[in-house]
Amino acid sequence: MRLAYGREEIVHGASIALAPGRVTALVGPNGSGKSTLLRGLTALHRPSAGSVVFADGANAAGLGERELARRIALLAQSHPDPSGVSVREVVAYGRFAHRGRFRAGDPHGADVIDRAMAATGIAALADHPVAQLSGGQRQRVWLATCLAQQTGVVLLDEPTTYLDVRYQREILEIVRDLADDGVAVGVVLHDLEQAAEVADEVVLLVDGRIVAAGSPREVLTADRLSAAYEVPIDVEPEHAGLRIRPRRLRRRSPVPRAA
Repeated sequence: MRLAYGREEIVHGASIALAPGRVTALVGPNGSGKSTLLRGLTALHRPSAGSVVFADGANAAGLGERELARRIALLAQSHPDPSGVSVREVVAYGRFAHRGRFRAGDPHGADVIDRAMAATGIAALADHPVAQLSGGQRQRVWLATCLAQQTGVVLLDEPTTYLDVRYQREILEIVRDLADDGVAVGVVLHDLEQAAEVADEVVLLVDGRIVAAGSPREVLTADRLSAAYEVPIDVEPEHAGLRIRPRRLRRRSPVPRAA
């Protein structure tokens, strides 16, 4: 797949497969094309070459908006800022593809919405206006909206942004639970240790090209990461994942001063 903005090609010949029951993490330096590739997988960003094909052979380019929304959900980096709308109403947007005209034909929708809010820790905020929430709370609202779509593929672009340590942990647990329930999950993460912990497969992008793909321990090596990020990085295996740290700066000796 090739993806471009105008004449500038951002992603060069990337090939990626998302499998049910597995988490695939996209990592790489800023500007490496991670978010563009994720949007390309949703057909929101039409590829200049290549295509997105589902397991049943359907080509995403030939599907309508509602059909795509039944198959794939995307948590983007930025969202609209709804005014005068409650949390429950926003999460209900995730059900639009399951409804007929006049919001009919979705008998289980209310229960799905309640479970999506409970899973993301926002049930107590159901009747609050979204505009009055913090950035972290809004992030969880939009994640709940994705869960309410009940799709077989979920794509998340930096889902832990704006969240404190507690909610970062809870979001990663949701990501893992989705995969364990048979969903194919693709997630962009800047935190390499989070990627090592939650992902079954890691895809490393540099300058719009996939330079490595495989298990976290195969891809997230000191040599490969140091080359990708252009800074010395140390990687140490740990029981639950990897400890990944930029090498400490060497402090120079103080410059002698004249008396």
